[in-house]
Order: sequence, then C-alpha cells, then structure tokens
Amino acid sequence: MNAVSEAALTTAIHVNGQRLWDSLMEMAKIGATPKGGVCRLALTDLDKQGRDLIVQWAKEAGCTVSVDQMGNVFMRRAGRNNDLPPVMTGSHADSQPTGGRFDGIYGVLGGLEVIRSLNDHGIQTERPVETVIWTNEEGSRFAPAMVASGVFAGVFTLDYGLSRKDVDGKTIGEELRRIGYAGELPCGGRKIHAAFELHIEQGPILEAENKTIGVVTDAQGQRWYEVVLTGQEAHAGPTPMPRRRDALLGASRVVQLVNEIGLRHAPLACATVGMMQVHPNSRNVIPGRVFFTIDFRHPQDDVLAQMDAELREGIVRIAEQGRLETQVEQIFYYAPVPFDKACVNSVRAAAERFGYSNREIVSGAGHDACYLATVAPTSMVFVPCIDGISHNEVEDATIEWIEAGANVLLHAMLERASEPG
Repeated sequence: MNAVSEAALTTAIHVNGQRLWDSLMEMAKIGATPKGGVCRLALTDLDKQGRDLIVQWAKEAGCTVSVDQMGNVFMRRAGRNNDLPPVMTGSHADSQPTGGRFDGIYGVLGGLEVIRSLNDHGIQTERPVETVIWTNEEGSRFAPAMVASGVFAGVFTLDYGLSRKDVDGKTIGEELRRIGYAGELPCGGRKIHAAFELHIEQGPILEAENKTIGVVTDAQGQRWYEVVLTGQEAHAGPTPMPRRRDALLGASRVVQLVNEIGLRHAPLACATVGMMQVHPNSRNVIPGRVFFTIDFRHPQDDVLAQMDAELREGIVRIAEQGRLETQVEQIFYYAPVPFDKACVNSVRAAAERFGYSNREIVSGAGHDACYLATVAPTSMVFVPCIDGISHNEVEDATIEWIEAGANVLLHAMLERASEPG
C-alpha cells in the first residue's frame, strides 16, 4: 500500500458512488415500510439485523470490530502507526418509527465506503481510520437522544445511559444484552485526532440554493422538556364547563404558547410539541392528566435561555387559569456547538477540490458529532435531501449528492489521517 500526502490528493482518489448507493438500498430493506422508508428503532431485532450486516461488511473490508459498554460499534482500518489516535467518522443506524433511508445510516455507510475506497486505491494512512455506529441517536425509543455518544463524551454517566427506559419499561442495558451488543470496551476516554460526520441536511436550504455540499460550522443548541398537567377526571355530560379542571385544555394552551415562543424568536428558533399522552383517553371523560414533550432549538444560548423563561412563566399562568397542577422537567440540554475550524477547513477544501458548489451552514438538528465535538476536533458534511424532508418515509436524495458527500468525507479524512504524530 502507498501513503498519500495532502499535496497528492486529487479527484482521481474517489469513492464508488454506485456501491455506496447499493449498500444504502440493501440496508433500507431491513425494517422497510410501505411508503418507502424504514423503521429500525434502537436495540430492536431490526436494529440488531442492521448492525450485524454492517459489521459483516466491515470485516469483509478488513476492519477490526469492537463494541463498548453502550453498544457503540467501532470498525477500524489499521494505519501505518496504530499507536496514533485515529481519524473517526460515523453516525447512527437506528431510525424514527416512520424514518427515511438516509438519516444516520448514510453517515455510517459513507464511512464504510471511505474504508472500501482506501482499499480500492491501495492507500495506507499514517493513522488508523474508524467508522462508528452510535447507539440510540434518535431518542425515539429511549430518551434522551444521542445518549450513547453523550456517555462517550462524558456528558452522561454510564449508569444513566444504561438505565434509560422505553415506554414498556425496558432499559438500554437490558436490550443491549438481549441483542448481543453489550460490549466490554469502556465507553469514552479515547483519544481522537479528528472526527467527521456525514449526513443529509434534513432541511431545505442546500437544495433551494442549488448547493451540493454544506460545510457545517455550528450546531443549534437544544432544550427538551417533559411536561405533566394534572386536573380532574369527570363525566363529560353532567360536569358544567366553569367547574372543569380539563388537563387537555391546559395542554392545548401550552401547545399554542410553544408555537408563539418559536415565532417570537424567528427566524432561527424552532419550537415543537411532538408527543402527547392523554389520560384516561376516553371519549366521555374530561381528561385528568396529560403528558407531553417540548423541543426548543436556537444557535444562541442566551436566546434559548429566554425561551426557557417564557415557557416556564407561561405554564404557570396557564395552570393557574385552569386550576391545574404542573410538573416541568428539562430532560436534555446542550449548548450551541461551534465545530473545529481546522476540520471545517478540511471539509471546505475537499468540496472545492472536487468543484462541488458549497456553502457554510448551521445544523438545525442534533447529531452525535455535537457531543463528539466536546472531546475531539470535529465537523460535519451535509448534502441536500429532496424538498428538505427528513424523519419521514418519503425522505430522499440523489445518487449524485450521496456520492459527492462521500467524496468530501474521503478527502477530509485522508488529509487528517495522513498527518504524523
């Protein structure tokens, strides 16, 4: 195998776009949904099936595979000096209940394609190269999102991560053991030279501006809340309107409040109520208890704090009006993330080397790279998705975009993996 210097990087060194596309389509068969999407919730049998296939492909590409205590899967291609910290990439293989074929898995298989392409071109990197499957990025089965990369980065303790429960009371730790991905490798504490995550944008900006590559400079901060409003269940017929303590009415007013807060801090703010459970959920009973979630996002931490204050003040007011009891818990928070300038520059240089149209962009979604950025120099590569639609079965992209993103990832990683110790 030959080493490649930064000066020797040319577009002759590229990925096999068709092979990457075929791998994505093969993975999309696992958990396929009627509308063309996927459902591979974290640590289900379908998630195991997807992990097993990726691990098989990684071993066929000559990688060694290890699994840590949170079930994160590390697939390593050896370098000339394996004592040096690796250059890392990867994303997640779990999906939303009605997820798409590219969210997360594109970053995992894009990393695998980098390794396959290095093999194709006979290139030996100075440093090891790794692609990773991060456990439970979506947070749709186990809250909060990105919990395993959070444990890796030291944001959460291992006990906290393993103890997260789904709606049936099953924990991450129990489900990792059940599907055979409860590894022994410590979660975190590893040195990483540089890290990149490849992802579809999940928004409309790149496609609308006819840009092929998003050079991600920052990620929005987020606050997630779980809220319980408690009133009093009563018969829907005999109970007069003025005497009611209707928890669902109060929850509806909070939903309106959340939307108003988002609009008040437009255009960068996002505010969403995405999940609601009504008790007793009977057609002729006034709801006595409502559980729901709130998601706030903004790239400025002071604005996020203001949104938090407005929410809490508003919930108190609404509860007093409806004579309701309240419980508001912020279950997830991370500050806006500035990505490493050197890694950002590597992405930009790779995009320009291939002649891809590009622009700087801020990620509106949370990604494992956001936690990884707290322990290693990190950046991201975005490609467009059709109509900006994601977390949806109709999520789609073109093979040209998919190939372009992987080419940028290959060159960004190869540049950093060629650096000596």
